[in-house]
Amino acid sequence: MGVFLGIDVGSVSTNLAVLREDGEVLFTDYLRTRGDPRRAVSDGLALAGSSLNGERPVLGVATTGSARRFAGVLVGADLVKNEIVAHATAAIRMYPDVSTVLEIGGQDSKLIVIRDGVIVDFAMNTVCAAGTGSFLDQQAFRLGISIEKFGDHAAQSRNRVTIASKCTVFAESDMIHKAQLGAPTEDIIAGLCDGIVRNYLNNVGKGKRIEKRVVF
Repeated sequence: MGVFLGIDVGSVSTNLAVLREDGEVLFTDYLRTRGDPRRAVSDGLALAGSSLNGERPVLGVATTGSARRFAGVLVGADLVKNEIVAHATAAIRMYPDVSTVLEIGGQDSKLIVIRDGVIVDFAMNTVCAAGTGSFLDQQAFRLGISIEKFGDHAAQSRNRVTIASKCTVFAESDMIHKAQLGAPTEDIIAGLCDGIVRNYLNNVGKGKRIEKRVVF
């Protein structure tokens, strides 16, 4: 049975998925892009090939993400789609009654409004990185915590502090200041996550109706 390959190359991560013709997922992987999408795609393809344990005809390849065109050239993609279309299509397939898709990526954040299975509106953040995943990633690295554990630390907060979140420079300075005042790391992380949400709703979500069902 043949397979389909999907590749999402973003500023922070590169993700691959291999599906059978019937839609069953055979393989997924998450790799750090680290500023080198060529290497990330190459490593991902090698992992996918070894994981499938045998030759399978590839019936189609699609790419998305901020480096979708570059990745498309690398692999000879049959389909190249922007993230808005990719997110919406996947959300509708998984949850046919979806009305809103919220996405915070490494480079940008998006809100997609769907009605009756059709994209009717969307919004993206401005050039500021304050409401994006890359800022969370940077702060996790600065604190010596893996980004995968960031949410766990935030959930342990007992008295979250308020972090200025409209600007990355101010947010980082405020985090350092709160730490100097003795605030626990968990409370600072929780405050930062709250700030990211406020920034997202005030900028990306401004003027948009966030209706159920919501996919994040």
